[in-house]
Amino acid sequence: MEQLQRLVVGYGECAQKPVRFRPGTWHPRLASHGAAHVLDIGVESLGKPAGDRLIERGDLARLRDLAGDDPDGLRDLFVAVMVWGSGTTNGRGPRYTEAALSDPRLPRVLRTTRHAVRSGDLSGAYRQFVLSGVGRSFFTKWFAAVDDREAACERALILDDRVFRSLNALGWSSWKAAGTRHWPTRYTTYVSAMHVWASELGVTPDWLEWLLFHLNGHVDET
Repeated sequence: MEQLQRLVVGYGECAQKPVRFRPGTWHPRLASHGAAHVLDIGVESLGKPAGDRLIERGDLARLRDLAGDDPDGLRDLFVAVMVWGSGTTNGRGPRYTEAALSDPRLPRVLRTTRHAVRSGDLSGAYRQFVLSGVGRSFFTKWFAAVDDREAACERALILDDRVFRSLNALGWSSWKAAGTRHWPTRYTTYVSAMHVWASELGVTPDWLEWLLFHLNGHVDET
């Protein structure tokens, strides 16, 4: 905890930046599924190359509020989450998103996992999320995006490989903390631990999650 506290102090003035993405890369993968309009999300980037756009977490929250229970709205939110999570660094993102959109289980999985998350059943959501092309790093982003519960709740957090590297570098093991190698339990244990740490350190859980993502295992940097 002392090392994590030093990192929180050292990065206390930092914040997550918008993510750059290239609509032209995504359009061919989304158009046939009627989801290309999602690429209008965010704002146009003023830098080069021309045509890039910027998307941030606030854009996902606004799209979530518009989606409600509508299946097409949930699909659009899922696509936006995949775009935000991929940026320009994950070249496989468009292909994996197309695979998920082609999976007939998509409407049911999005509906049932959203309900589970909003009901506080993160373990159940983890067990139920099975879609082509989408693994833990991205479906926990979906969980975080659809969780609109009060801040006092243990809201869903992202657990991707970068966050995992930082946790491991800090000496925290999800399976040891959970007492099992069962992934849904390990995920809920991680979420609970992050909320406790954030409260003790005086930051929000999602900011702490971002910090671990940003560090990507390099926890000796300040």
